[in-house]
Amino acid sequence: MFLNNDFLLSTDTARTLFHQHAKDMPIIDYHCHLDPKEIYDNKPFRNLTEAWLSGDHYKWRLMRANGIPESHITGDASDYDKFMAWAVTVPKTIGNPLYSWTHLELRRFFGIEELLNEESAARIWEEVNTKLATPAFQRRNIIKNSNVRVVCTTDDPADSLEYHQLLRAEEHDFQVLPTFRPDKALNIDAPGFTDWLQRLEQSAGKPVPSYAALIDALKQRVDFFHQEGCRLSDHALDTLRYQAGDSTAVEKIFAKRVAGEGLTVEEITLYRTELLSALIGFYAEKKWTMQLHIHAYRNNNARMFKQLGPDTGYDALNDLPLTGALSKLLDRAESTQGLPKTILYSLNPNDYPSLLALMGCYQKDTPGKMQLGSGWWYNDTRNGMRQQLTLFADNSLLAHFVGMLTDSRSFLSYTRHEYFRRVLCELIGEWVQRGEAPDDMTLLGQLVEDISYHNAAGYFGFQSAN
Repeated sequence: MFLNNDFLLSTDTARTLFHQHAKDMPIIDYHCHLDPKEIYDNKPFRNLTEAWLSGDHYKWRLMRANGIPESHITGDASDYDKFMAWAVTVPKTIGNPLYSWTHLELRRFFGIEELLNEESAARIWEEVNTKLATPAFQRRNIIKNSNVRVVCTTDDPADSLEYHQLLRAEEHDFQVLPTFRPDKALNIDAPGFTDWLQRLEQSAGKPVPSYAALIDALKQRVDFFHQEGCRLSDHALDTLRYQAGDSTAVEKIFAKRVAGEGLTVEEITLYRTELLSALIGFYAEKKWTMQLHIHAYRNNNARMFKQLGPDTGYDALNDLPLTGALSKLLDRAESTQGLPKTILYSLNPNDYPSLLALMGCYQKDTPGKMQLGSGWWYNDTRNGMRQQLTLFADNSLLAHFVGMLTDSRSFLSYTRHEYFRRVLCELIGEWVQRGEAPDDMTLLGQLVEDISYHNAAGYFGFQSAN
């Protein structure tokens, strides 16, 4: 039966592992894009469209593939018409993980067993909206009732973190911690770079007239983020090139950009290399975990980017060379200030073998110090998860893996942890069935519990999560 208690669990071992070891483990969502202000304000959702479709470019891409007009995706159609457009699309998504995720969310959050389609949509709309209006479905209660212990948001160095501070004072059922994401500092070629510098100056409380001043300001912000509970950094490295340079060269590049002059590819690469290397040193000093999200190819549809902006469903996979530049970056850190705990993600799964081989060169002291990040974005599927887990096990120690994250802007994405845990138990059950792993529930149960929760709690050092 579709989405029954044992879906994806094709062996007795898998069923035992999931129901007795994985199912009830708490969640640490160590990378997401929830807005801390939304969490703090704790307002009820207006309706299911706001809760489910707003900002969800996973769904938007499938709606476009189904021929839905943009007016009913990101445009000015009513919320009800947008929901109906998704309901019309859902039956066409069989085979895509969103078919399972859609119905899993309806069942786990709202107790709705009925399949979503054009015929059932009006009934589901009314039933869900009635429930969304109750206190149980305020933002914080959704997090709490999903058994979440820690949420790590994604935050710019210039952010005040005021809502993290307010949540720390008021919310005691779970933690909301910041993650340091300095993409705007690294993207010196971006049109808004100088405007962002002004924001940084306001946050740091001092001018940033030079590259040296930029480094000082970012170090101050790292100290501030650490004080506010931050234990991770994150970088979107859509392309990764490496070119070292001295301080004089970087100062000249910074001065050119502030003066409004254009930069060459070589100058941009040198600046990014030097700044990223300096930041890695700050992370190592604080014993943070560094996350590198690599090889997204963004904003491919120029017309729609002009109309809608970024993060609207027009990104793809990058296939540029990676190993040489990444090796130089990691080796420089290892040889100088020290390499922090590091999670390497690639949107292109063809990069997995090279990332795994390279990260093995820098394992040291901390169990699982270097990690292959969970199946990300287009790899956040049953096949993608299985590929990431299998290659991780083939080439490193899966027992130290820190597990799943939502990487989501939706408060209803926590069922992805259940989905991942079922895939994990399914895979281990197959190993046992083939004789590749022992039928030892003590050994395997601990493995599943660690990957589901304990590894992340220990690896990131979240005190209240342990």
